[in-house]
Amino acid sequence: MTDDMLISPVILDDHMAGQNYLNFLQNELPKQLEDVPLATQIAMYFQHDGATSQYTRHVMQHLNNTFPNRWMGHGSSINWPPRSPDLTPLYFCLWGAS
Repeated sequence: MTDDMLISPVILDDHMAGQNYLNFLQNELPKQLEDVPLATQIAMYFQHDGATSQYTRHVMQHLNNTFPNRWMGHGSSINWPPRSPDLTPLYFCLWGAS
């Protein structure tokens, strides 16, 4: 979700290992953001959900280059508090999706 737009979920067939996640970030995410206005893309933050595939060196390096100081998760400059009571937008739009 960004501003008043819902970017459709992407269902990946393979196991979400570090390289597969990096491929998603480099190839699929840009396609999903094509309709998002450039001003929004420049100001947006990227939030992880805590999966271990997001902690690989290559993934964090890519996020630092693509979203400098604008991504939340383990290893970023903006840490999402562990066991945070805050709900993410995913809780509202993906529960029950198969």
